Amino acid sequence: MKTIEYSEFGGERPLFGEHDLLLRNVIIHAGESALKVCRNIKAEHCRFEGKYPFWHVDGFRIDNCIFTEGARAALWYSRNLVMSHTRIDAPKMFREMQNLKLSFVDIPDAQETLWHCSGVELEHVDVSNADYLFLHGADIRISHYRQKGNYSFQYCRNVDIEDAVIHSKDAFWNTENVTIRNSEIHGEYLGWHSRGLHLVNCHISGTQPLCYCCGLVLENCTFDTDCDLAFEDSDVTATITTPVRSIKNPRTGRIEVPVVGEIILDGHVREPADCEIIITGK
Repeated sequence: MKTIEYSEFGGERPLFGEHDLLLRNVIIHAGESALKVCRNIKAEHCRFEGKYPFWHVDGFRIDNCIFTEGARAALWYSRNLVMSHTRIDAPKMFREMQNLKLSFVDIPDAQETLWHCSGVELEHVDVSNADYLFLHGADIRISHYRQKGNYSFQYCRNVDIEDAVIHSKDAFWNTENVTIRNSEIHGEYLGWHSRGLHLVNCHISGTQPLCYCCGLVLENCTFDTDCDLAFEDSDVTATITTPVRSIKNPRTGRIEVPVVGEIILDGHVREPADCEIIITGK
C-alpha cells in the first residue's frame, strides 16, 4: 500500500482513481472530488475541506479525521466504509451508499444525511440539526445513539435501535419492520402510517403518538404527560406502565394501561372498531 503523509492537495480530482493508498496527516483543501472513483483507501488524522471528496469509492477506512463545513456531500455513491473517531461539520453526508459502519462519530450538522443507504451500523454516534435524517434507508442497526432533528427515519425498513435518545418530530413515518429497545423518543406524531413498529422498554413523549399504524406493538413502555390522542386508527397491542392522557379511536387490538384520562370512541372510529382497552389500575 502506498503512503502519503504530511501533504496538502487542492483543486479538482487531485487523487482521482487511486487505489491501495494510505493518507496520513493530509489536508484536502477547497476543490472538488479529491478521491473520486477510488478503492481500498485509508485516511488517518486527515482534514477534508473541499466538496465531494469521496464519491464512487469502494472500500475505505476513515479514522480520527475532520470534515469541515466546506466538505459538504462528502461521501456519496460509495460502499464498504468504516469510519471511527471522526467529526463531521458538513451537511448532506452519506447518500446512495451500501455497507457503512460508523463508531464514535460526531455530526453536529446532520441535515439531509444518510439518504438511500443500506447496510448501516451506528454505534456511539451523536447527531444534531438532523432534519430528514435516514430517508429511505434499509437494514439499519443502531446502538448508543443520540439525535436532535426532525422528520427522521421516514420510509425506512428493517431497522433495529437500542439505547438511544431521539428528539424528532414526525419520526418513523411510513416505516416497515422497526424495533426500538431501551430508548427515549421525544417528538410529536411518532410513527404515523408505520407497519410492524415494535417498541420495548421505551419512554415516549409528544402529542398524538402512534396513529394510523399497522401491527404496532408496545412492551413495557411509558408515556409522558403530554402524550394525548394516542393510537388513532391503529392496529395495536400495547402494555403501558404509566397513565395515558387520552386514547382516541384505536381500530383494533388490545391496550393495557393503569389509568386513562379520556377514552374517545366516536363516529370516526374505523372497522373493526374492536380494540380492547384494559384499565389495570396499577
